Amino acid sequence: MKVSTRDVKLKIVPALTARTQLGQILARVRKNRERFVVDKRGEPQAVIMNVEEYLRHFAQRPQALAEIQKEAKARKLNRLSLREINLEIRKYRRERRAGE
Repeated sequence: MKVSTRDVKLKIVPALTARTQLGQILARVRKNRERFVVDKRGEPQAVIMNVEEYLRHFAQRPQALAEIQKEAKARKLNRLSLREINLEIRKYRRERRAGE
């Protein structure tokens, strides 16, 4: 189902479809700037859209994201592989559990 708001086409997808096809949905969001409304039992639950579009139209503080990106570049975290990212996440979780 497609719902048109101005020039934007919203595609409504069931939650199960969104879960099983998230990679494809994200690729379409990035490449075609499509928006998806995730529906569960007939009720809209979430919107998946391009982050740049979100920041331009809805974000209160896009400066905060710019600061995070600047810090990530300074620490060279923007060059991590997926494996390195997963290792960082595991390390953080271990440290967090140890501090509890």
